[in-house]
Amino acid sequence: MRDIILKITGRQIDDMFEEEQVEFVTVGKLYRRNGALFLIYEESEVSGEPGYKTSLRLKDDTLCMKRSGPNAERDEGIEFKEGKKYSGYYDTPFGAVGLEVLTNSVKSDIKEDGKGTIDVDYHISLGGITDNRNILNIEIS
Repeated sequence: MRDIILKITGRQIDDMFEEEQVEFVTVGKLYRRNGALFLIYEESEVSGEPGYKTSLRLKDDTLCMKRSGPNAERDEGIEFKEGKKYSGYYDTPFGAVGLEVLTNSVKSDIKEDGKGTIDVDYHISLGGITDNRNILNIEIS
């Protein structure tokens, strides 16, 4: 396991093509196990979930993201795999909301030393109320 720096940029594009972008830099840990790459980091005020821990597991063309924290009734997880739809729940302070994710693409360029990028393009629907396109870029150094 080694220490890393993660620069995470998330872009959200709504149905009116208005775009919001959030970017933060954090420290984390990286390790490999059974052919998968794992990244673990603590959330912050910038990401909106201080006190939560996020772990990412990248294997082949699938990225699994799992978040756990003090206010979560269950560990929140999402699986991103190109062309696949994932259904689950997202915990909010007001209760769980139905979540659907349709992944457009998952691309990674991770070198043997663990440095590189992961890019995920997906559509997300929360409780059928919002439907946004999201583009997630993770730079590892």
